[in-house]
Amino acid sequence: MSDNNIQTYDVIVLGAGPVGENVAGRTAAAGLSTVIVESELVGGECSYWACEPSKALLRPALLYAEAARFPGVQNAVSGPLDARAVLKHRDRMVGDWNDQGQVEWLESAGIALIRGHGRIDGVRRVTVETPDGGIAHLHARYAVAVCTGTRAALPPLPGLDAVRPWTSREATSAREVPRRLAILGAGVVAVEMATAWRALGAEVTLIARESRLLGRVEPFAADLVADRLRAAGVELRFGAGIVTAERSGGPDDSVHLSLHDGTRIVVDELLLATGRAPRTDDIGMETVGLVPGEWLTTDDAFTVTTVEGEWLYAVGDVNRRALLTHQGKYQARIAGAVIADRAAGRELDTAPWGKHTGTADLMAVPQVVCTDPEIAAVGLTTEDAARTGRTVDIVDYDIGRVAGALQHDPDYRGRARILIDPERRVIVGATFVGAGVAELLHSATIAITGEITVDRLWHAVPAFPTISEVWLRLLETYRDRSAKSWSARAE
Repeated sequence: MSDNNIQTYDVIVLGAGPVGENVAGRTAAAGLSTVIVESELVGGECSYWACEPSKALLRPALLYAEAARFPGVQNAVSGPLDARAVLKHRDRMVGDWNDQGQVEWLESAGIALIRGHGRIDGVRRVTVETPDGGIAHLHARYAVAVCTGTRAALPPLPGLDAVRPWTSREATSAREVPRRLAILGAGVVAVEMATAWRALGAEVTLIARESRLLGRVEPFAADLVADRLRAAGVELRFGAGIVTAERSGGPDDSVHLSLHDGTRIVVDELLLATGRAPRTDDIGMETVGLVPGEWLTTDDAFTVTTVEGEWLYAVGDVNRRALLTHQGKYQARIAGAVIADRAAGRELDTAPWGKHTGTADLMAVPQVVCTDPEIAAVGLTTEDAARTGRTVDIVDYDIGRVAGALQHDPDYRGRARILIDPERRVIVGATFVGAGVAELLHSATIAITGEITVDRLWHAVPAFPTISEVWLRLLETYRDRSAKSWSARAE
């Protein structure tokens, strides 16, 4: 609808990534007129420069590594990966960076799309600069949802523009395999891209300011990944950092790096995997009393708590609760339902599907790190428990002792850990590392969110011979250890 050149909708969504699409999908399904504003590709970071392309690069690498270790198959695996074929597969998985299919979905769901750069322009108002140089003025009857996500956060290196470093976007969309690649960082992007590009033939040096990889996972899991990276030929430099970086500009156009320890490295590309920053620097935050470039604070209904009224929502990475696509979509389902309920005048805690809360962002955030070996984790780690002063029982088991694991690799290396609240006898954290462990993660997530007691878990029988039998072994280990503790006390 239009009035004096102002287009009015019930809901305006800034950002057409998976989060924005899910918010819009929920509100449109509830009968609210909804428009999405997007300056790039519909489908967002995850579809074109993050989850989808990175896993398309990693899956062949992980299959190759597993096959090369398996008897009867290893002799058939000869020569390097076909890098051109892998990159072609990556291109197919991202639709060659064409968003027509996503646009068609919006149309089928009755969601309007305005392409251009959107900025909030006061309460429930948005101004959009369109690609043709025009200006669209939008007004929301009920809600504006900020789903603009994050961008790469770059370190303060002098002359960075001239270096033309890769960020995660270039790392997942590159058309050629660099001969020499340096990666600054120790997190998920760093280790996954080191895994992928090394498998595709690049000489990879990973430079970490930290003393180990993956500081947010259990150390034993990170150590196994480090061992495999070294075995694959990745050079790991811990406790290091880049002092200067310069692009030569010569025939080879190489990048010259000087490190804190005085050494120098020459590479063809430099990937900066040094964290994320919110995309709030140029979306009109100042017009509603917020600070551009900062993370947005929300309640569990994803309403921005620092703005008066219940009209501004921040959903997904931009609120910094959990920077993962699946968590952002979880938030979007809640936010969309909240917006619809409030528009209809319904109480949030009397909606047919139950009370809306974002508790899974606090107690059970699942994540898979697609390295060799895989890491799958949800809930607390032992470091989390120690930092918060929480008492937990730690139960470990060598996954390689499970018959199903040996079907993956006769020399299987892997480990499982669960953390149990001894008072409530429920699992509050789980970490698995090893081949094929990603499929264990949802059962752990259900156990934690459902607060299923270990006594009840005995009746969830795992199939034989599968890796999921590790659940039985973990419970047996906990039972046997508890029995020994009881006997010791009795004596």
